[in-house]
Amino acid sequence: MFQQLLTISRNTFTESVRQPVFVVLVIAGTIGVWILPFLAGYTFDDDNKFMIDMQLSTLLVIAGLIAAFTATRVLTAELENKTVLTVMSKPVGRPMFVLGKFVGVAGALFVAHWILSADMLLMIRHRVMETAGDKFDGPVWVFGLGAFIGSLVGAALVNYYYGWNFNSTFVFSYFSLNTLAWLLVLLIGKGWTFQSVMTEFRVDDGRLLQILAAQGLLLQAGWIAVAIAIAVSARLGQVMTILVCAVIYLVGIVSDSMYHVLARNKSFGEVDGFWEGFGYLFATAAYRLTPNIQFLHLADDLTQGNHITGTYVMWVSAYTLVFIGAALALAVALFQNREIS
Repeated sequence: MFQQLLTISRNTFTESVRQPVFVVLVIAGTIGVWILPFLAGYTFDDDNKFMIDMQLSTLLVIAGLIAAFTATRVLTAELENKTVLTVMSKPVGRPMFVLGKFVGVAGALFVAHWILSADMLLMIRHRVMETAGDKFDGPVWVFGLGAFIGSLVGAALVNYYYGWNFNSTFVFSYFSLNTLAWLLVLLIGKGWTFQSVMTEFRVDDGRLLQILAAQGLLLQAGWIAVAIAIAVSARLGQVMTILVCAVIYLVGIVSDSMYHVLARNKSFGEVDGFWEGFGYLFATAAYRLTPNIQFLHLADDLTQGNHITGTYVMWVSAYTLVFIGAALALAVALFQNREIS
């Protein structure tokens, strides 16, 4: 059983990172994270806090897009092309097939999320360019751009000379080199001097650890989106799956605030008309049925100086596991009776 899960997961993971849309979203997210130190210098508040807020939002959006497009492709396309029959002809149960698909896409999402997270960590070390007199952080740009350009050029060369898949080669190379770039930046200061690896973790009262925790919770939000996409794609086509996943994801982002605002208005007797009542019912249903992404998107907490505690991470992680389990159970139920012949 474990060998079946491993095989399906590995094949799904490889198929996911080879998708052109996967690489496009990784590159788009990288560019978005890199340009924020320059765009965030025009606020009237703390520019670096605004940059972190926007970078975390970028990670949240990219995670949702990768989950929707990739999960849809690996399941719906197989159903439409009847390639799923090859797997089902072997002694593989449908629940194992669904679980393997989820694990494979979740693994691919982890790779993409860490690439963008490492980019974000590099830019946080660089800080916002607030004035024309600010100097570039040499190690950040040398190692960061070196990882990106080196991965692109290396993937292109091995694709041309050896026929390796460009997409997967670029993703794996960038994952490794970007990790190395961040580790080197931890060891080398802005003036190209060696420093303790803990130096960056002590800056701003240990803010870096808080950011790593926030990035980890955003990854969980992406995994929830993957589970939802797997469940929806068990019955719907690619376009409808992407649309439904986008709606659920967006509603999950705003459902908490929307529900509590309308609940407060109701308690003050301000919800008395038809549309107000309908809005309250919709907000309540959205709050109860969709994933509460605001539990996992803590950009506001970071910018306001609130600390992310280990207890909070534990409870929210438990919430994530429960929601993923429920979504996968629904996916199995929907796929169990799906005609695939």
